[in-house]
Amino acid sequence: MAVSEPVFKVVVNHEEQYSIWHSDKELPAGWTEVGVSGGKQECLDHINEVWTDITPLSVRRALAERA
Repeated sequence: MAVSEPVFKVVVNHEEQYSIWHSDKELPAGWTEVGVSGGKQECLDHINEVWTDITPLSVRRALAERA
């Protein structure tokens, strides 16, 4: 019997930081699904495309207020 690759989902928190999470596990508090799921590399590739600024949202807002 072949072991299938685990399925992950892409998640994001209130600071707009991305991660992947096993699809069969309950999300921890503060994380939300973004609607992308699949193999680990597929999910990591998606994050690489969309998460172009890894600065947390609160820091970006603070920097914008100073400008």
